[in-house]
Amino acid sequence: MSRSQLAPGVEVVAVPGRDLAVRTTEGEFLSVSTRDADKDALLSRLTGTATAPADEELSRVVRAFEEAGFLTDGPQHPEWPAARRGVRLLGDPVLTGPLAAHLAALGAEPRTTVTAAAPGASPEDLDDLLREDPAAVVWCLDGPVPDGLWDAADRLPGRGVAWLRCHREGWQAYVEPLAAAPSDVTSAHVRARRLAATPAHRELAAYWSGPRTSGAPVRLTVPAAGLLAALLADDLSRWATDAPDAGGLPARRRLRRVDLRTLTVTEHPVLPVPEVAPLPKSLPKSLPTSLPTSLSETDG
Repeated sequence: MSRSQLAPGVEVVAVPGRDLAVRTTEGEFLSVSTRDADKDALLSRLTGTATAPADEELSRVVRAFEEAGFLTDGPQHPEWPAARRGVRLLGDPVLTGPLAAHLAALGAEPRTTVTAAAPGASPEDLDDLLREDPAAVVWCLDGPVPDGLWDAADRLPGRGVAWLRCHREGWQAYVEPLAAAPSDVTSAHVRARRLAATPAHRELAAYWSGPRTSGAPVRLTVPAAGLLAALLADDLSRWATDAPDAGGLPARRRLRRVDLRTLTVTEHPVLPVPEVAPLPKSLPKSLPTSLPTSLSETDG
C-alpha cells in the first residue's frame, strides 16, 4: 500500500454503539464497515504511527480508504520551487505588507516596490516590471484601477512571468485570476467582462476613469487586508507548487469579489476576451451599387 495516512481535513471518529465514521473534507460523515479488522490497529495506521504489518482485513479497510481518496502519500506542504521564489510586489503597503509576510512564510522571496502615493501614477513599462527577473508580479491597489495602469503588466504572461492583482472599489474588493500563460485572463479581459455583464456599463466605466466624489474614506481593516493577502498568497502558492485546483471554479478562470464589511467571498467565472480584427484605417470613397448575388442572398 503506497498510502496509509489520512489526508488533511479527513478525520475518523468512533461513534458510540456503532462502527467508525469518516468525516470528509466537505464535512460529510460516512459509515465505515470494519468487520473483523482491529480498530486500534486501523487508527494507528491512519495516523501514520503503525509499525506492525497489516493483516488481510486491515489491508482491506485501508485499501478502501485509499480508493476513496482519503489517504495521502506526499508532503502536506509542498516546498516552494527555487525557480519560482522571486516575487515582485507593487502597490499599497496596507496590502503588500501582509502579503509579503505570507509569501515569506510559504518559502517565496518577495521583493516589495512602493509605487507613487497616487494610485493613478504613470504605469511602469514592461522592462521595468521585469527588472530583477521575477517569476511572478503581484500588484495590489487600495482603490480602483486607473485606465492604462495595468496595460504593460498584462503582457507579463507572454514573457513567462505570472501576473496576479487585486484592487478595491468602495466596500468591495476584487481578486483577479492569476495569469501565467498568454491564453489566461488579463486585467483588460476582466474589465471588458464586467462592463459586458452590467446594465450600468457607462456608470462603471465613468467610475473607473474618475473623478469620483466621496465622503468619509473607506479604510481597509487589518482582518480585511489579511484576507485579501491570504487569498493572493494561496493562489500564488498553488501556481508555484502546481497544486490542483480546489473548489468549483478553475483558479485561472475565477474572479473573486470580497465584501469588506462582512468578509464574504463570492466567486464568478471569467473567460478571456477573444481578439477582434481592427477596423480599417479608411473606408473606400464609394461603394459598389450592387452586390454579387451569392453575397446578397447569404449576408443581406
